[in-house]
Amino acid sequence: MAASLDGQLVVAISSRALFDFEQENELFEQGDDRAYMKLQLERLEQPAAPGVAFSLVKKLLAFNDAPGADASPPPQRVEVVILSRNDPVSGMRVFRSAQHYGLPIQRGSFTRGEPPWRYLKPLHANLFLSAHLSDVRAALDAGVPAAQVYPLSAHAGDAYPHEVRIAFDGDAVLFSDEAERVFQAQGLSAFQQHEKDHATLPLSAGPFKPLLAALQRLQQEGTPTMRIRTALVTARSAPAHERAIRTLMDWNIEVDEAMFLGGLAKGEFLREFEPDFFFDDQTGHVNSASQHVPAGHVASGVSNQIKGPAT
Repeated sequence: MAASLDGQLVVAISSRALFDFEQENELFEQGDDRAYMKLQLERLEQPAAPGVAFSLVKKLLAFNDAPGADASPPPQRVEVVILSRNDPVSGMRVFRSAQHYGLPIQRGSFTRGEPPWRYLKPLHANLFLSAHLSDVRAALDAGVPAAQVYPLSAHAGDAYPHEVRIAFDGDAVLFSDEAERVFQAQGLSAFQQHEKDHATLPLSAGPFKPLLAALQRLQQEGTPTMRIRTALVTARSAPAHERAIRTLMDWNIEVDEAMFLGGLAKGEFLREFEPDFFFDDQTGHVNSASQHVPAGHVASGVSNQIKGPAT
């Protein structure tokens, strides 16, 4: 009987998101894949340093360590799969590095420069993290929550070893970009009035609603040692806050914290929350956040539309 990932939170991640391969990537970007492969093979016994999403992955995998309710062997709650543009030979170092840090990662696809996102569908992935923007865009178009990791982001702190802390932007991330379109077309006053007028009408789902729902299910299963703490960190302010809260209530999804910052820079607030990862659709917010915490760009919504050539 074939193995199955049914019922698990499936995270697909590139090698550069999980480990620090920035030095090696400089050679990869030059197009000399043979030299890159040779370098990775020479460093096979040298574990790569943790990357930006390492803390997130390590903590999520810890949900598999807790025994079942009847003291049976631990159920498999989370699966992490490597999806990498690396060649299979270089993939050996990725697996070796995971083993070095005690990460029980067993599955991976290595495509030697080709886009790996097409394997997300058979994995039924709940999240895809990659340093390649084109792969992230393709994953989002395919309906998979995905973000471009900023490899030079600050790394997560170690103040909360038993909590997976994840922060989300609202519009175009958890929610659709409906309200964001009003803001960009008509300005702040029109946006505030629009949201006040539609306060009781739930927003449509954004690309990361399925991930937030999956995290809530994982939290509800519970373990004695691990929990999830989520935060909504948004540029919205009162009175536009109400529609966001009511939308989450309509979805029967809870967040632990909500920050309505009214346009203030998010970075320092996120520094205090100390997330293992933060997701936002606007590069300005991601750049601000990445100085303090691991951050990724969700290339969705009106702010990320690719403009065609002028006619």
